[in-house]
Amino acid sequence: MDLKDKIVSLAESNLEESHFLVDVVISAKRGPKKVLILLDGDHGVTIDHCARLSRILGQLLDEEELIDDKYMLEVSSPGVDYPITLDRQYRKNIGRNIKVSLKDGTEAKGKLMEVNENGILLDREKKKGKKMEYELSKLLFLEIDKSIVQVSFKQ
Repeated sequence: MDLKDKIVSLAESNLEESHFLVDVVISAKRGPKKVLILLDGDHGVTIDHCARLSRILGQLLDEEELIDDKYMLEVSSPGVDYPITLDRQYRKNIGRNIKVSLKDGTEAKGKLMEVNENGILLDREKKKGKKMEYELSKLLFLEIDKSIVQVSFKQ
């Protein structure tokens, strides 16, 4: 088991039930190694959730001496520009607008209506002249390169 797998295991065993791990990124460009833990939740995560997991993981990493050198540990939620990668993330974003980049190079934008084990149902925006029309489109996870939640500041 490599370092990333060990950290994933430690993090997952210390998560609250409504939280889940999105990614673990370990980098060592210059200076101390950086361990970034991306945490999400069915109802979001707060800074307190991140701080709690950071304290626990910091203590466990030190006790088990998993990292020999100096390191920086950061526990955060994925930002709005971070792609949706997990089924659970898609489910928590039902009803929100997303932009989907497909593997064939095309894009689809619209409201996420449904998620199942094979893919998503998107109320897709289609331009018809100057008007915007919508049609339901099924997109398979196999076709999706990445999906990003679209944040709107309109009221």
